[in-house]
Amino acid sequence: MRRISLVAAVVLVGACAKQEQAPAADSAVMSTAMAAPAPFSLADAAGTWTYVAKNEAGDSTLVTAEISGSADPASWTLTFAGRPPMPLVVTVSGDSMLTSAGPYESVLRKGVKVTTVGAMHMKDGKLVGHSTAHYSVKTADSVRHLRVEATRKP
Repeated sequence: MRRISLVAAVVLVGACAKQEQAPAADSAVMSTAMAAPAPFSLADAAGTWTYVAKNEAGDSTLVTAEISGSADPASWTLTFAGRPPMPLVVTVSGDSMLTSAGPYESVLRKGVKVTTVGAMHMKDGKLVGHSTAHYSVKTADSVRHLRVEATRKP
């Protein structure tokens, strides 16, 4: 008998409980807010760019280089002043261009090899993002995180 009373009480409370309904959302606002960013296009990024890598705070330029390529991902190169161009491996994922280069001799650490990986997306006509440098050393400072920005050359 107690069980029946308990079940009846639970059903009664559940039935009498005030049900809240989510407010109707404006479909135009929802579709704008949830719209996926435009996919990245290597064809749109084709050309030559001045590439600047800064410290994490973004207040100090550490490296300047040139990147260039076309719609063909195999065409991309990274060139530091006074050095020959080297392959820049690029792939596209969603709204970003993913990059990797190296190992090559570091511009910042003479005699040390470095490999870089990064991601950039188009913002206000520039390529902006982050890069991570992995140095071939066995110390705590073997990784450096950088802010990057590339401006299209005329």
